[in-house]
Amino acid sequence: MELKPLLNKLGSTVRAILTFLFALVVLGVMVWAYVEGFRLVTSMYGIISFGFYGLLLSLHVLAQSFFAFIEHRRMRAYSEPSSFTKTIGFTISAYQEDPAYLRECLKSIRALKYPPELLRIIMVVDGNSEDDRYMMEMFKEVFADREPGCYVWKNNYHTWDPTQAQEDVEMGPGGDADYTFREDPQRKEVERLIESQRCVCIMQKWGGKREVMYTAFKALGSSVDYIQVCDSDTKLDPLATLELCKVLESNPKYGAVGGDVMILNLKDSFISFMSSLRYWMAFNIERSCQSFFNCVSCISGPLGLYRNDLLQQFLESWYNQKFLGSHCTFGDDRHLTNRMLSMGYATKYTARSKCYTETPAQFLRWLNQQTRWTKSYFREWLYNAMWWHKHHLWMTYESIVSGLFPFFVTATIIQLFWIGTVWDILWILCCIQLIGLVKAAYACILRRDIVMLFMSLYSALYMTSLLPAKYFAILTMNKSSWGTSGRRKIVGNYMPLLPLSVWSALLLGGLCHTIYKQSQENWLTPAKILETKFIFFGCMAYICYWVLMMLLYWVWFRGLCRKRAQKYTLNV
Repeated sequence: MELKPLLNKLGSTVRAILTFLFALVVLGVMVWAYVEGFRLVTSMYGIISFGFYGLLLSLHVLAQSFFAFIEHRRMRAYSEPSSFTKTIGFTISAYQEDPAYLRECLKSIRALKYPPELLRIIMVVDGNSEDDRYMMEMFKEVFADREPGCYVWKNNYHTWDPTQAQEDVEMGPGGDADYTFREDPQRKEVERLIESQRCVCIMQKWGGKREVMYTAFKALGSSVDYIQVCDSDTKLDPLATLELCKVLESNPKYGAVGGDVMILNLKDSFISFMSSLRYWMAFNIERSCQSFFNCVSCISGPLGLYRNDLLQQFLESWYNQKFLGSHCTFGDDRHLTNRMLSMGYATKYTARSKCYTETPAQFLRWLNQQTRWTKSYFREWLYNAMWWHKHHLWMTYESIVSGLFPFFVTATIIQLFWIGTVWDILWILCCIQLIGLVKAAYACILRRDIVMLFMSLYSALYMTSLLPAKYFAILTMNKSSWGTSGRRKIVGNYMPLLPLSVWSALLLGGLCHTIYKQSQENWLTPAKILETKFIFFGCMAYICYWVLMMLLYWVWFRGLCRKRAQKYTLNV
């Protein structure tokens, strides 16, 4: 009887060792290819070259695109119906939400094509002041025919103070001043309400998004089969829940599944438009590829479904997560996914389940959001590495490649700007746009939409803003907050602009240094004359590319979107 557990432990240990060795090989090859700078093809005078490191990155993009394509074919081919027997706890996290977005969210939940008797809708509001009450009133209005239960909780699960109960008893009719509650009586009322009602809205003391999610998960307990997560700015397709449910029903080893998240306000600004394209690439290329290997790294908050029996097992450890001694209050969705992966269960993605969500349209608010996401990415990367051996080697390989990529890019840019040549700088910029165009062209084919060509412009945002923001995120990883302000408040956090200023000064200084250094050289040699021609035609090509793309954006796209659409439809 004891032999089987021993063999399982031995097998797990061997697999962990082999996975670690595989990770070292991948890391070693990547570092060697970058440091060695081995050139496979080079032109006369070495002006243009293509190295082994570039080949590795090209092969990675091709492999990722190929597996994503295969996974999309699997999704489209799947035709098994749902059993319509699984109960689902539908949780909504709300914080200072825009009333228009919240109403769209609640109305889309009402329209879900899933049996209402199998759904238990729980909206938890992070805040219990009068300024937050409009969200509860809207919930009661939208679900008026379902007799919603609503409750304002003075505390939350982790702020209970027994002295408050003493004051309540003393003030209550017939109160006993000598009696002190050991547990929060309001907590019992919240749990009773969620157990007895199918539509419930709870307003609780502010504690952050993880506190809000914990309240819904904890109060639901084991009363449902699955738990679906949703943000209050999300508009769901009527079939969103049904398609997620089909995936979990298809295989008991699937622990969680996420859907395709698109942008509701893509016409608000250039930032929101670029975010909409980036979202499509992230979900339909990157996560689709991960889904092929059953190891999606993050089930996004707007649209995700978890097996409740598994979630309840790690609920407390998920909530009490600490990093460098500090309690973690962001990266909730990524850590929830990592907890599921740590148990050895697969995580999936399906493009058949769709939703729209709001994204920041202002640059500063978008930068704050990206900084917060980067913090959770690097923190969860360390946690995820402990469970690589429980999943396909692709998870190990991709984690190393994506984790190292920003540092390699940073080193390359700084090196070229300070010790390279003007042509080297121009050549790397052209290569970045060329790679972006190739990926965008593939996305156009897969999505069957020419608008994906604009995805090649995203590289400018990455190089100028996201790259320096990553280092700021690493240095401030222990700073905890929601990251993005509520939509009813103006963003006041300007700190993420600091690394952008430093990055700009660093690159501008390097460029000036390189120009001055090269101005002292003899440009009449054959090599320099040829380099001059390359610089001229490279500048012309680069400038023409940007002028053309921006012209297309402003004339074609903005012309079509001059009048913001009031309705959004989804085709599944």
